[in-house]
Amino acid sequence: MLSPDPSPSSPHKATPDTEESSAQTPDLAEVASVSSAGARLDSSADAGSNSSTTAENESDNPPPTKVLVLDDIEPRVRQPRDAMGIGTALLGIAALMLFSAYLTSTTEGVERDVQSVSSLLSALFLVPVVVLETIITLAVPVAVLTELTFRRSGRQVLESAIALALGLTLTVVFIWGVQQWGSSTLIQGMSAGVGSRAVLTIPGYVAGLCGLLTAAGPRTRRRSVSISWNVLWFSLAFVLIAGQVSLAGAFIAVLLGRVAGLTVRYVSGVKSERAQGDALVRGVQRAGFEPISLARVRDVTVEHPGALFDDTIPPDFAAHPLTADSSTRVYAMHRLDGPRLDVVVLDGDRQLIGVLQRLWRSLRLRGIEGRSAISLRSVAERAALLNYAAQSAGVRTHKLLGVSEAEDSMLLVFDHPERAVPLSSLSDVQISDSLMREAWRQLEIAHKAGLSHRGISADQLLVSEPSSLDPHFPALSSPKVWLTGWENGDIASATLARNMDNAQMLAMFASLTGPDRAIAVAREVISAHELRRLGPLLQTVIMPSTTRSALRGQKRLISELRSALVEQIPEADVEPMQIQRFGIKTVITWSITFIAAAVVFTTIQFDQIVEAITTSNPWWSVATLLLGLLTWLGAALTFVGFASVRIPIIKATIVQAAASFVALAAPAGIGPAALNLRMLTRRGVQTSLAVATVALVQVSGFVVTIVLVVILSVASGDGGALRALPSTSVIVVIIAIVLIGAVAFSIPGLRRYLLAKIRPTFNQIWPRLSELLSTPWRLALGLAGNALMTMGYVLAFDSALNAFGAEVSLIDAAVVFLVGNTVGAMAPTPGGLGAIEVALVTGLTTTAGVPAAIATSAVVLFRVATYWARIPIGWVAMRYLQKNNEL
Repeated sequence: MLSPDPSPSSPHKATPDTEESSAQTPDLAEVASVSSAGARLDSSADAGSNSSTTAENESDNPPPTKVLVLDDIEPRVRQPRDAMGIGTALLGIAALMLFSAYLTSTTEGVERDVQSVSSLLSALFLVPVVVLETIITLAVPVAVLTELTFRRSGRQVLESAIALALGLTLTVVFIWGVQQWGSSTLIQGMSAGVGSRAVLTIPGYVAGLCGLLTAAGPRTRRRSVSISWNVLWFSLAFVLIAGQVSLAGAFIAVLLGRVAGLTVRYVSGVKSERAQGDALVRGVQRAGFEPISLARVRDVTVEHPGALFDDTIPPDFAAHPLTADSSTRVYAMHRLDGPRLDVVVLDGDRQLIGVLQRLWRSLRLRGIEGRSAISLRSVAERAALLNYAAQSAGVRTHKLLGVSEAEDSMLLVFDHPERAVPLSSLSDVQISDSLMREAWRQLEIAHKAGLSHRGISADQLLVSEPSSLDPHFPALSSPKVWLTGWENGDIASATLARNMDNAQMLAMFASLTGPDRAIAVAREVISAHELRRLGPLLQTVIMPSTTRSALRGQKRLISELRSALVEQIPEADVEPMQIQRFGIKTVITWSITFIAAAVVFTTIQFDQIVEAITTSNPWWSVATLLLGLLTWLGAALTFVGFASVRIPIIKATIVQAAASFVALAAPAGIGPAALNLRMLTRRGVQTSLAVATVALVQVSGFVVTIVLVVILSVASGDGGALRALPSTSVIVVIIAIVLIGAVAFSIPGLRRYLLAKIRPTFNQIWPRLSELLSTPWRLALGLAGNALMTMGYVLAFDSALNAFGAEVSLIDAAVVFLVGNTVGAMAPTPGGLGAIEVALVTGLTTTAGVPAAIATSAVVLFRVATYWARIPIGWVAMRYLQKNNEL
């Protein structure tokens, strides 16, 4: 533990009696006047104020007779680790499904090895499996809920019961989903033998009990929970050995239960284990201090704008950067024998977020080392190390006076700069050149000692003036600057890390005072050589969150800063260097790849595809594939015709090919629209105009589809499948839509709401449509492209039918495809997967009279040629566009 000398002579510690403490606190009323509405008075004399305090702590560190604690007590908190546990469990379920589908031999081999000793165990265990399951299913909930009831944890009893029900519900939904959409190999891999047949088995009672035990609390605090987990694992092993459940099904049931229990815990929250009230006071005492008050620091500048030093607010209670981090709590500590101090509290339930943020940043950016600090204590020790290193180097920063532990929290005690405010609280006229020079000097001192800060922002710089600091003064003539927030810094840092600090400082001052002035002041402190190296690092990705927020309001600031740097230092290189190991585009691409793999490996029926391809006419199959590829050219022509900027036809075609890959993770029609929009905005088209262009592409496609149906009907001279339209069901749907629209527009409030939603879209589309009407060749090109795309699909569908000898007229094939594809595309599945197949097969069998076997084979061949076979090509196209910065 790091703490000051606890001897009686220490200036940080005093032991006044109760009456003296009460008599010498004239400023407590002022402190209370700025506290939040949730403040409370915690008296350590109250024996029941904190039941969790141990007798040992009370004897070692008896709290003062009266300590004023102004705080927002948080009896229940949502722990990020519960949310992370939910995500991990879901990923585990997905991995088990993949193993079940494509590592069937491995899982079956493990099951056979386990079940090979089942005959021996059957002789030892006389109780049947069913009886064992029944006993456990009844005994575990009764035992756990009884203990919770005796402990008077009524809320936890309810939460555990809800988690039990949720676990059972998730199991039912999961089984139904696998049976509906899972492939035969997936179902087989998760099935267990029951008699002479295999049955999909996910034991619901296991999921329910796991949910209950998870919500009931950690096994280290509940004896019944600990015993129940052991019994449940024993039961699950016995059932697995007896062959009553598959290996994958058993583990999926456990993970479903964990999802249920953790979801209930996260939504409802858990009992806080943070240091609060008396526990907080004792923690401060163990650091070697005797407080008379601890007041939670709030950002008073938000509640009282422009009143940083109003007479009604104590000057030393002003907000400072320690409150900017949501993962920490900051308290103002007042004492009888010394100035105010700051107590920073690190809570264990919040550290996971910081660990993940540091890990993500170190993985994403070059030149940032990973952090080994995972536990709460190691995080506090690192913060102390960096703070001491900064102090030793001579940097003006918060001085660390003591460290201690209390409950699930670590406490760090710092001195408090009097009358200091964050740089972000000052106006641009108050930021003088001398202030900026002083900030650069403090950072230069740290860099000379080998330290890097990693998070220079306007919230991490404190500013004060020796004489006075008043918002009415035009500027600070002789300021003092504190550089705080060293928790994420580095010792013995690399040159790149220190250059990043300089780039952050330069961008921060540029956002506050302008690029020219920021660079001019920087040149007075750091060398031209150091300043020249900052050009390639002027990127938003390396900036702290507060600076990025400021840059979002000044979108061209980085470009202006680079231009100003070149003007003042002509030899400076401002070409951005590759800092990111991967960006958001890479994450999206690999996410789509993962989803695509999951979709392919869990839904595609390879046996049907092989049968359809091997039994079809090969020439018609090749024609189906080529006609499907022709649709890319049609979509590209439409995009080129409607775009407001010149787009090469080759690039437009590649974009449509890439959309075939994106369709694996997006509903039908969404992928092409998103990529078209991205292509336009990357070429400088305003977002509103790009949205209008994409909307025109979609609307024109619908119009062309209707027109083609009519033209094909007239040209064939035979209505064919059109005679079945409109059918009774279609008429009912049309009447329902008309009635809903009439009712919606007859209600004034709803009518105004709908018009407010429709008008902006119409206002965006109409100017673009008017512009297209003034250039008929573009409109004709766009409509021709839509016609080519639609006819490409129709002809590909007809070729698939011919591949199996189905005698269907072109008009019938066109109507079945256009209607079926439109209906199926409304489903929110990736690429309309499943819904389109069902709609096309139904249309062929009911309206065109095609036998079900031939219809199914033709639809499978058509979807392979126009959906599945284009995925690898689309992936290559996506990578090409990203590599060339087209998306």
